[in-house]
Amino acid sequence: MNQAHEIKDWDLVIEPQSSLFHLHLKDLWRYRDLLGLLVKRDFISFYKQTILGPLWFFIQPMFTTVIYVFIFGNLAGLSTDGLPQPLFYMTGIVAWNYFSECLVKTSTVFRDNASIFGKVYFPRLIMPVSIVMSNLVRFGVQVLLLLIVILYYVLFKDYHFQINEYLLLFPLMIVLMAMLGLGAGMLISALTTKYRDLAFLVTFGVQLMMYATPIIYPLSAAPEKYKSLIANNPISPIIEGFRLGLLGKGDFSFGSLIYAIIVTLVILLTGIIVFNKVEKTFVDTV
Repeated sequence: MNQAHEIKDWDLVIEPQSSLFHLHLKDLWRYRDLLGLLVKRDFISFYKQTILGPLWFFIQPMFTTVIYVFIFGNLAGLSTDGLPQPLFYMTGIVAWNYFSECLVKTSTVFRDNASIFGKVYFPRLIMPVSIVMSNLVRFGVQVLLLLIVILYYVLFKDYHFQINEYLLLFPLMIVLMAMLGLGAGMLISALTTKYRDLAFLVTFGVQLMMYATPIIYPLSAAPEKYKSLIANNPISPIIEGFRLGLLGKGDFSFGSLIYAIIVTLVILLTGIIVFNKVEKTFVDTV
């Protein structure tokens, strides 16, 4: 009885075994202060020793947009669904950057934080979640830049921007991008603890995946024999919905949105389960 009473007095009890479906989600809230510190650390450490600092948030999408307009818009002559080329490309770039950064950085979370994981206990799930949250700051700044460019086209280029009901789905699109990048990244991170080669393939694979996503072309302009394949990419409905809400044009349906939600939830749940399973033993293999 005394032993049982003593256990109840502890704030936290660490047990060696737990159910496969015990996702430790409550621990994220209990360690929310640590989550905030990690987000702040990621932001400061990345730009602390740079000359331009957070200005890179603006420079990267602007230069990428200029290159896309020149190569894909002018040289290749790809369709932009009647939208101004800079707006079309920048919308896709901003959305894709957030998803790809979440995926790539989460995919190496075990390797990058092995020294910390081996020294002190905290919910390991906090690390990939902090990556998603810190990237959200960058995403918010780039969305602000996108809105400024849209305003420029409205005021000086006679671009007719009409607010539509799909803009209300904007928060949902952000959540889906974060969840999809987080889930896929955790799956890859769990595999890279044993198979290091996957870490070298992630960045290359994400670049290839971009061409199977309507970033440099609209889904409506995709060849018919590849259109269904591109549409089945779960990030494609999110990008098209993102573009439809902001610019008023996009090949989007609620059926495709439901499909993206289901696939995203499956990938996220699988990623969390595999991540929680691997984090118990990864120190022995990293």
